[in-house]
Amino acid sequence: MSDTTEFTVGQKIVYPSQGVGEIKEVFEKKSGDKVTSYYRIYIEVSDMIVMVPVANVKMLGIRPIVGAEEAKKALESLGQDTGPVTSDWKLRYQMNLDLLKKGSIEDIASIVRCLYQRSKVKELPIQERKLYDSAKKLLEDEISFAMGISTKEAESMLHAKLEPLGLVREKKPIIDPNDEDDDDDFLDSGSSDKDDDDEDEDSSDSADANDGDDSDDDMDDED
Repeated sequence: MSDTTEFTVGQKIVYPSQGVGEIKEVFEKKSGDKVTSYYRIYIEVSDMIVMVPVANVKMLGIRPIVGAEEAKKALESLGQDTGPVTSDWKLRYQMNLDLLKKGSIEDIASIVRCLYQRSKVKELPIQERKLYDSAKKLLEDEISFAMGISTKEAESMLHAKLEPLGLVREKKPIIDPNDEDDDDDFLDSGSSDKDDDDEDEDSSDSADANDGDDSDDDMDDED
């Protein structure tokens, strides 16, 4: 291989911007005099095959599934109070998006905890709801694989940790006169959705951007 491979065929991994996946193949492609090693990764949640250059896995935050003990710690952290959170949803969104790109299970749990608790104070803007759903699904899937339980069981465990703090937040809502989570966020939902979708596409195609002529082969449907 032209690059040192970190993962093996059949190994479960986390691709933060895409979901939990499995390494299906490690192969080489030649372009002129350059030989590049690739992972072919199956992403279960979207039923897609993604081709990622081996050299780009760290940049994209791709990592192995954590062990059971680390998954339990992340699960327990959901029951912790986040404390005050900025009312500027755009700033909050960017902060959590940066955490998702880093992609550790602690970061993903932090996003879920923060946005769940905020949702109990006030309904989340569309982009934040999408980010919350993506992070929650990613966390459920990783905990499911790490602990050897079904995704339904993992979902129930997440809810059991989140709900007590959510009830407290509902009973004692935070009143912020400078709250910027206003209705204008929803009026711009069309453009916001487009920006979010574009960002997702950029994440999945970022492997191409660093690999010259191989851009057409980065993603294809599984046969």
